[in-house]
Amino acid sequence: MKLRNPMKLSDSTLSLLKNFSGINQSILFKEGNKLRTISVMKNILAEATINEEFARDFGIYDLNQFLNGLSLHQKPELDFANDGYVVIKEGRSRSKYFFADPSVIVTPPDKEISLPSEDVTFVLTTTVLEKLLKAAAVYQLPDISAVGEAGVVKLVVRDKKNDTSNAHEEVVGETDVTFNFNFKVENIKILPGTYDVVVSQKLLSRFTSKNHDLTYYIALEPDSTFG
Repeated sequence: MKLRNPMKLSDSTLSLLKNFSGINQSILFKEGNKLRTISVMKNILAEATINEEFARDFGIYDLNQFLNGLSLHQKPELDFANDGYVVIKEGRSRSKYFFADPSVIVTPPDKEISLPSEDVTFVLTTTVLEKLLKAAAVYQLPDISAVGEAGVVKLVVRDKKNDTSNAHEEVVGETDVTFNFNFKVENIKILPGTYDVVVSQKLLSRFTSKNHDLTYYIALEPDSTFG
């Protein structure tokens, strides 16, 4: 059953939207309880199921600004009774936020995304993810690679164009295949948590959260190799 107006957004949904705003500043909310976004470069796609249910479609051009507007209120309620805008209210406070034309928003394709093949799998824990991203920041490294060699899968942050760059690596699994799957650190825009990761040699990966109903599809760099 759809939520009646006004509605409130949970802390988990607000955290998810904050994360999505880092992938694409704009978002088209669709009727129902599914949230989806895609980067302007179309190399990151994210989709999630939330507890709230929206009764209508509406576009937000600057999602970060919209979320900051919600923070003007301690427990904001959203009233979607009007066609062109949402009223954000609490007590006697009111904010009016206008919707964006859907045509100016880069949106994910309607069809379901699937991997062309499932060639490598491993589990990425919260701890390992935090260490890798911290190392990338400390050493100012642009690349993260899933490397299969000597029977193990390891994630390595490095500058792959510089043979003498600093690097940090974490072993995340076992393998009998040799591969080098490259990502840009800037594309690993995922919520903290533990993920089941599946990588296709066709240059696409899927990160499925163990903590939320949340999935990211992230493109690999063209110089990735398998076998």
